[in-house]
Amino acid sequence: MLSDFQILGSSSSGNCALLRTGHTRILIDAGFSGKRIGQMLEGIGESLANLDAVFLTHEHQDHAQGLRGLSRRPDLPIFANRDTADAVQAKLCRPANWQYFETGASFRFRDIEICTFSLPHDAYDPVGYRFHWGEDDDLFSPRQGLAWVTDLGYVPENVRSHICEVETLVIEANYDENLLEQDNKRPWSTKQRIRGRHGHLSNDATFNLLESLNGNTKLRQVYLAHLSKDCNSVPLVREKFAPLGRIHANLQLHVVDPTFGIAAASNATM
Repeated sequence: MLSDFQILGSSSSGNCALLRTGHTRILIDAGFSGKRIGQMLEGIGESLANLDAVFLTHEHQDHAQGLRGLSRRPDLPIFANRDTADAVQAKLCRPANWQYFETGASFRFRDIEICTFSLPHDAYDPVGYRFHWGEDDDLFSPRQGLAWVTDLGYVPENVRSHICEVETLVIEANYDENLLEQDNKRPWSTKQRIRGRHGHLSNDATFNLLESLNGNTKLRQVYLAHLSKDCNSVPLVREKFAPLGRIHANLQLHVVDPTFGIAAASNATM
């Protein structure tokens, strides 16, 4: 499933993914330098020149720093809400080709249907995305859905409802509670921000969410992403989420390595 979807990298240092449909190539977030994103794309047989659009979730550097380089393409549409666009544009030396939307809006870009929804995170107006493409009852291009849900301190009911409408979910499992508590690099105030309702999801919180769905969704693939390099690890996440893979035989779980991205995630399938 979803062979046209590649997470180029996902961690507290940078987040970026490529979605390819029959007629469109888009980036979801651009959390690495433009040069680095170009190198990542070349590694999978793509290029910056082939991109049709970028969709930003929020203005934090690990999701938007690539706009400094990508804005060199004046024809490249950058989709974001106004608050996110204004915050990013203030750091750019040239105007980007902003395509504004209201948070909560649904719209279409080429052959992709997009639904946006608000996320609780300490940014100006952070959003999650639900993407749909393909046709019902089409054997060659069946209808598929992907939800991108990272950077949130808890999961409100409306976010949960979006998760239940897709076959593939990217969701963060940002930190292990014990590792965060033991971490000496982060002051108490930072730890409280991370744990707060506008911070990040822990391994436990994400596991409890997926367990509570009880198989009553369309989900077939879950990518556990945005792992903290200091306060989480692939082995910890694999161990924590292994029971879900055993209970739900049709659900594939992938852990996105914070160092190597999706190339290592395939090896971490449970």
